[in-house]
Amino acid sequence: MYYSTQSASGNDKHYEWQLLLGHCWLRIENDHVIETHYCQPGAKGIAINTVTYGQVFIDFDTLQTLTAGVKVQRLSFLPQVQAQDVGWYYRDDLLWREYGSQGSGLLVSSISSKDVEHQFTLGPQGSFTFTVASTTYTLDFSTMTQTNNISGLSRNVRRRPKVTQSHHRTSFLPMNLFFQPTVDRFKWEFMGDEGEWNEYQANKCSYDSTAIERQYQLNATGQVHFKANRFSYTLDFSSMCQVNNNIGTRRAVRRTAVDGTQQESSTGTQPRWQFRDIDGRWKDYSKSVGQCSVSSQDIEAQYQKDPSGTMTFATSSFKYELDFSAMTQKNQSTNTIRPLQRLNQ
Repeated sequence: MYYSTQSASGNDKHYEWQLLLGHCWLRIENDHVIETHYCQPGAKGIAINTVTYGQVFIDFDTLQTLTAGVKVQRLSFLPQVQAQDVGWYYRDDLLWREYGSQGSGLLVSSISSKDVEHQFTLGPQGSFTFTVASTTYTLDFSTMTQTNNISGLSRNVRRRPKVTQSHHRTSFLPMNLFFQPTVDRFKWEFMGDEGEWNEYQANKCSYDSTAIERQYQLNATGQVHFKANRFSYTLDFSSMCQVNNNIGTRRAVRRTAVDGTQQESSTGTQPRWQFRDIDGRWKDYSKSVGQCSVSSQDIEAQYQKDPSGTMTFATSSFKYELDFSAMTQKNQSTNTIRPLQRLNQ
């Protein structure tokens, strides 16, 4: 990834992405790739390769990086008389929907992106209410959430600029420099009364699959607390089970890739192996992701043979060494070292 001190204000671009490295803000070359991703409401963030800091993850919701000492900013060069074309979106049961469009419930919001943007300019930390059919909602800008005032169900909200043609004027960087998080590639399910797996959905409980996966990637040994109907529940990632906090009922939980590959379940007893990725999240070793040559089961088998030894594996791009005594993963080409952890089910 290259940088430049030249401003974008001299051309037809209306934006510019910069990283603060040391005490100097530097423009990111080919930042149209970042901008194009940023304009997509479903994009949580993007990672870019830098010469100094390696891979840097940019969180689009907070406009911050997960790399210590590195800051990011997006500048706008629109003329004062020209308003930015902005889209406002809420996450329904299936997708991110723009205000004013038809949601999965076949109802059309009574407000549009332009209406929400007007309210936002009046009070960026405030809130306002609106109605869809007979239901009243509150949109809170400080928390970027939309709440059903009857059921209390809360949904995430995002504000993103809309794509313009200037985003695509220069050639793309090789796409192996960029990736999007895998939050939407997994679904979470619990075992129902009839012995069938049921996916967590926002219209039935306060957390859906996407929200649970986000918490899981932040802390794979933690817990999630949520409500469904009149009960409260605790989902424990370490034991992969759901507990009804009111009556004590326990149910098995599983994490499944969208392609159908089961990742984790409390019905198994095999330990899980993970590495901490560049974005600070713990990621599972899986042959179905990134063309990795080993799975958690393969690593566990080698670990059982020699708990203080090492083993090597490869992806489509690099070769790595796992050191069980140090609990680290080392890239044999770049010498990058990442923490390793073994989770007991």
